[in-house]
Amino acid sequence: MAYSPIDPQALARRTGSWLSSEGPESDVVVSSRVRLARNVEGAPFMSRISGEQAEGLSETLRAALVEASIDGETRWVTMTEAPAVLRLLLLERNLISRDLLPRDEQSLAPGRAMAFGESETVSVMVNEEDHVRLQAMAAGLDLDLAWERAEALDRFLEDRVPFATSERLGYLTGCPTNVGTGLRASVMLHLPALGMVRQELDKVFAAAQRTGLAVRGMHGEGSRAAGDLYQISNQVTLGRSEAELIDDLRALVPEIVRFERRMREALVSEMRQALVDRIAQSFGTLRTSRAMPTEAALAHLSSVRLGLHTGIFGGAKMDTLNELALHVQRGHIQVLASTAEGGGLLDTSERDKLRASYLRQRLAGVKPAGTDSAPEE
Repeated sequence: MAYSPIDPQALARRTGSWLSSEGPESDVVVSSRVRLARNVEGAPFMSRISGEQAEGLSETLRAALVEASIDGETRWVTMTEAPAVLRLLLLERNLISRDLLPRDEQSLAPGRAMAFGESETVSVMVNEEDHVRLQAMAAGLDLDLAWERAEALDRFLEDRVPFATSERLGYLTGCPTNVGTGLRASVMLHLPALGMVRQELDKVFAAAQRTGLAVRGMHGEGSRAAGDLYQISNQVTLGRSEAELIDDLRALVPEIVRFERRMREALVSEMRQALVDRIAQSFGTLRTSRAMPTEAALAHLSSVRLGLHTGIFGGAKMDTLNELALHVQRGHIQVLASTAEGGGLLDTSERDKLRASYLRQRLAGVKPAGTDSAPEE
């Protein structure tokens, strides 16, 4: 069977362990990720592969990934057979990229699939830009753990499926920017204080670019920043070892963490009342709105999260805010809050109403606490 049905409700309700608030430096660093690009020796790159070859390659990789027993049991999803809402859930959970998705419901994407495990810390995209896009996640700033997880599955697969390599260049990939190690390491950062002072945030971007790092939105390349969430990752993979590439991030990210914390302290010291008002307004809006677009919900949740970390606002748990930041996204809110049957997607206005209703329900019992209190509604 090419597709093992996955219950979207069960998937949406669960939160991957990489979103835990217990990770190192988790007040600023949401998660760490290591991604490896690989291609199977002797098979054409994705730009030249036929549909029949892609299907055969997918079956070969499926057998190896099922044998790997990711998190005890590998879950396999074929993109052409998965409902649209399930594909959207996987995208929002950062388990797949937009490039893995069919361009529309009528287009064919033979051989495109993905595999993951219960904790969602390790996942694999099959036949995206490369035959294999393996990624491993860890909560907070823990690139070593993410690399350890990625390396373990990479070695397991390479023992069973030979990867295309060059003695001079290293791993061969569909895009020249990934040749060499094929490694992209990244961290997801929550930078609300720097986001309130744009020139300071621009300094972070400039520092990243000077060290060969790229800054992207919450869903990686081609996405916009939302909820003050940014991904920082390496751009170069050739001529450097995996350890050296990870060290680049390990050197810069703690500086950004300190910069964000200093900015939070400055805002509390110099603009406390304005910050209190901003956080109180966001909390009140989340608890009372009748319609809420995704980006607005993420922005207000970001403010409440800032209030929690600065001691201005309490009552909500950080794990709850992490969960809500996932649940308010398009696919999740439809699955969690809608009674509509089928796998089709609701229109924007209906989702906005469901999102507001869901947030009112989830936050109804939250009582503000801390050194400052948001006003009761």
